[in-house]
Amino acid sequence: MTLPIGERTIALEAAVRAGEGRLPIHLLDEARAVIGRVRERGGLSAEHTVIALAGATGSGKSSVFNALAGADLAPVGVQRPTTSHAMAAVWEPDRGAGGDEAARRPGRRPRFAGFGPGGHRAERSARWPAAPTGAEPLLDWLEVRRRHEIAAPVPAAGAMVLLDLPDHDSIVAEHRVRAERLVERTDLLAWVVDPQKYADAALHERFLRPLAEHSDIVIVVLNQIDRLAPADAEACLADLRRLVHQDGLVRARVLGVSARTGEGMDELRSLLMGAAARREAAGLRLAADVRGVARQLSAACAAETDAGGGAVRSAKGALVDTLATAAGVPVVVAAVRGAALRDARAATGWPVTRWLARLRPDPLRRIGLRPAAPRPDLLRSSLPAASTAARAAAQAAVRDYARQVTADLPDGWALAARSVVLDAGRGLPDALDQAVLGTDLGLGRRPVWWRVVGGLQWAALAVLIVGLGWLAGLAALGWLQLAAPDPPTWRGLPMPTGLLVVGLIAGLGLAAVARGCAIVGARRRAAAVGRRLRAAVGAVVEREVRVPMLGELDALRTCRMAAAVAGG
Repeated sequence: MTLPIGERTIALEAAVRAGEGRLPIHLLDEARAVIGRVRERGGLSAEHTVIALAGATGSGKSSVFNALAGADLAPVGVQRPTTSHAMAAVWEPDRGAGGDEAARRPGRRPRFAGFGPGGHRAERSARWPAAPTGAEPLLDWLEVRRRHEIAAPVPAAGAMVLLDLPDHDSIVAEHRVRAERLVERTDLLAWVVDPQKYADAALHERFLRPLAEHSDIVIVVLNQIDRLAPADAEACLADLRRLVHQDGLVRARVLGVSARTGEGMDELRSLLMGAAARREAAGLRLAADVRGVARQLSAACAAETDAGGGAVRSAKGALVDTLATAAGVPVVVAAVRGAALRDARAATGWPVTRWLARLRPDPLRRIGLRPAAPRPDLLRSSLPAASTAARAAAQAAVRDYARQVTADLPDGWALAARSVVLDAGRGLPDALDQAVLGTDLGLGRRPVWWRVVGGLQWAALAVLIVGLGWLAGLAALGWLQLAAPDPPTWRGLPMPTGLLVVGLIAGLGLAAVARGCAIVGARRRAAAVGRRLRAAVGAVVEREVRVPMLGELDALRTCRMAAAVAGG
């Protein structure tokens, strides 16, 4: 089902908004101009069909205009350019008998009377009344000040505005600009050519070929066929139809006429009057304008990249790895491992020497991740700044990621997306540092086995102290030459000595076992922290890099879908 022109225009507006700053400026300007024309034309008379006669100097379009109007309204001559300003002949539907019969009587030549919009002289006819109120706003929009009203030949004829345009090949640039502007605003276009220049390459390449989307509202008129023999006229028409078909105007009508003898003029007049009666040309023209620029927008949107594909996921993984290195994640992981090992030794080591572990510097405190006192206002860590090589590698990783994601995008869109990513990349250092600060390093958690081993260590130390104290007491009694009781023995080993040996061996053994367990635990804690830090870096990449990139891809999808809707 074909959408109404209003809905297609809304879709075209959505495509333009999505393509803002991403698609070529000239293409967006052309789309905005089409939207403006659709809305301006939609607010003017829907009853009048605007038909323009366009052509080169000497093609006889002014003669055709006069023949269709039934009066010598447009000057005809050989001076170049012949037509400098557009002229309008306005047909209104038959108003019934009487009233205007006197105004329709032939025999009186047109004369000038009154002024047009803006104080400019308006050319009016005494033979026909002034242009009606319904057509005047339309003619003002067209900026055509030379106007004539002509009575409709039959009651069934529709309201029609016939324009004689300035020569499109005029040596005066102002005339060409006027002609091109009116060509854009007319509902139905009749190109008048002559047998000498109908195959002119400039005509076909510059004017007819760009109208390929508008073949429904284009008529090509071969004038001056009276100068050719019937066989030559048929050959000329056949060749012209071939050229017009090659231009893409597959549905355009091609007629042969002679404004001088009237040959073919009835067919042309009937064709124009029929189009005016159907009142379809304006809608077809606007729909073709919208369709043409929408298809240009679609062509400017290349095939969509797979934002969730394996290649892009791999690119994100490489980016996370590089940014994790630049953010100091390996340094933090190593510090967590060292701090966990230090804390474990301080908690499970031999009590006699464990105080030495506390004298060792805390790796986390050294990089500002475990301050001596809580610091809720801490905004940055004391991690060493990334080296120049690491920063360069991070920037290169961001560029590589943007390049891989935008590999299939059109150039303008790819540049815009890369610019967004690189702009976001400027804030990555602070965002990454905050991600490191906000990651749980597990500093407040003390494993249960630390407490168990610590208790056993104190028990072993107590046993050692009891044995050592017992031996010291016995030694003191001997030094004082006092009788000392014999200590109990176990399998020939005095109990004090056994307690000393058991306490010492138990303490040192527990310390050795705890050291091994501490190494394993420190590695596991460092690995868990490394995963959390990598996840935090991944979240930064998602927020600062991938989300802006996906926004560009979403805008591309919106532009493509809206352009497809507008283009039908």
